Amino acid sequence: MGIPAWIWFVVAAVALVAGLGLLAADRAKEGSRNRERMRWAQLRGWQFVEEDERLPQQWSGGAIGYFGADAAVNVVAGSTFTSDGRRPVFIFDIESEGQIPAVVVAVRCNKKHRIPIEMWLSSVPFQRADMPEMLGPIGSRYAFADDADGARVVITQELVDAADQLGGDVGVAWLEAEWVLASVVPTAGPSRLERLLRDLGEIADIVDPFDEDYEAGRHQAGAPIPAAGPVPPASPPTPAAGTPVQQPPAEPPAPQD
Repeated sequence: MGIPAWIWFVVAAVALVAGLGLLAADRAKEGSRNRERMRWAQLRGWQFVEEDERLPQQWSGGAIGYFGADAAVNVVAGSTFTSDGRRPVFIFDIESEGQIPAVVVAVRCNKKHRIPIEMWLSSVPFQRADMPEMLGPIGSRYAFADDADGARVVITQELVDAADQLGGDVGVAWLEAEWVLASVVPTAGPSRLERLLRDLGEIADIVDPFDEDYEAGRHQAGAPIPAAGPVPPASPPTPAAGTPVQQPPAEPPAPQD
């Protein structure tokens, strides 16, 4: 004896109600995030727009390349102070296939980075089709860049230490064009985003100091990067801290009269 048709009708009705409930919950969550982000922008005197399809097209690395981005939603635009001065910022949710996989925070530098560099947590399954070359572990992260020699100039011990302070909810931080960017979990609220902005501002001051030439000074002493090896598994053990920066030898004493 087969299952009566009314039972299938009840099952379908229950599934429909459950689906509508989940959709309503998702919309309520999105609406709450939208209102929270808008209030935060208003308190800071920043601009807020609900959606910008063109904004993510400025970048192709890091979380943008990993998740893809159909649009940026709940976008905040403004500027923040760092120890080296005021810098423009963006904060936005990545929308990919109708989902929000991450929040991106971006701080603008005055100079364009010659070498795009990605710094991924070792616990993140960061592989993708167009991934740059893996250079090796730097602190608790792995560095990726297509120009190893150029990357060594930028990845100083100071940068490694600052990247280690970003937190375990920041899957990737990266340098691209004239921006320093990072992605954080989509549940991050304004207070967490404020801390991440300060941390990225510190990184921006390291890689783009206002009072130093980008080609000289502290950027001449980069932290050595291990030779690239096979790509690690998705969740490798946390690597050892990066090798300390070598300091230039002291100048010889002046000859006595």
